[in-house]
Amino acid sequence: AMLAHTHGQPATPTTVGKEFAVFVGRLRRILAQVGAGEYLGKFSGATGTFAAHVAADPSRDWPGISREFVTSLGLDWNPLTTQIEPHDWQAELYQRISHANRVLHNLCTDIWTYISMGYFTQIPQAGTTGSSTMPHKINPIRFENAEANLELSSALLDSLAATLVTSRLQRDLTDSTTQRNVGVALGHSVLALDNIQRGLGEIAVNSARLAEDLDANWEILGEAIQTVIRAEVTAGRSSIADPYAMLKELTRGRRVGQAELVAFVRALDIGDDAKARLVALTPAGYAGLASDLVDYAAPR
Repeated sequence: AMLAHTHGQPATPTTVGKEFAVFVGRLRRILAQVGAGEYLGKFSGATGTFAAHVAADPSRDWPGISREFVTSLGLDWNPLTTQIEPHDWQAELYQRISHANRVLHNLCTDIWTYISMGYFTQIPQAGTTGSSTMPHKINPIRFENAEANLELSSALLDSLAATLVTSRLQRDLTDSTTQRNVGVALGHSVLALDNIQRGLGEIAVNSARLAEDLDANWEILGEAIQTVIRAEVTAGRSSIADPYAMLKELTRGRRVGQAELVAFVRALDIGDDAKARLVALTPAGYAGLASDLVDYAAPR
């Protein structure tokens, strides 16, 4: 188990696996959207009317020929265009990739934070230097580099998505200039992915530090205690009027150790079974279904 942090403060425990599974689920959803996207093409002349085609041979089924040709290239046919295919599908694609970039950016900032908290240790890499003057340092440069590349990629992709959907009347050349930056935008994403992959291979979970932090924050069990009291009240086994206020007074803004918490529970007006469960509860054992939830990240 791992102590969670909401607003940077100790919160109900989770697991390392569950937290990574959250990112897997987020990215898998975006990847499915990218895979389901359309990649459109056109073959309908200078203003999208088939005028020259019909002039050349009025007897031919030009929309049918156009569809067959475009789809033979692996594209989806767009029958309604101006001189250009309107690029809406590109805007959708770049927005989705930009979204994925931002999810990956969130992954990097979380890992960076876990490293700074000591939850992850960095594995020394031969031949590397962390600081020109501080030889002890190992800096999380893979994740910092990835963050920067993801920010640049998203900035370009957001600009592309906003710009490409506008073309004056039947055509202007703004798209020609902007599309020259597609490779640059995606290149920054690829660099970020490479750094993230390398960075993940250079960290390890610090189990001792996780256990230490859990054992130092018994007050997080206040949530479990007040919830169990509420259940006991509902079942008619307790008459405590305001469980939340009671636990708030005990735990808010202060550290509460195991002995103090156990003594508090033993004095509660609740059923013996509930009391026994709470006395046996530890921060490390209060992760709910976190370990089971990891299975939802696996392909189905």
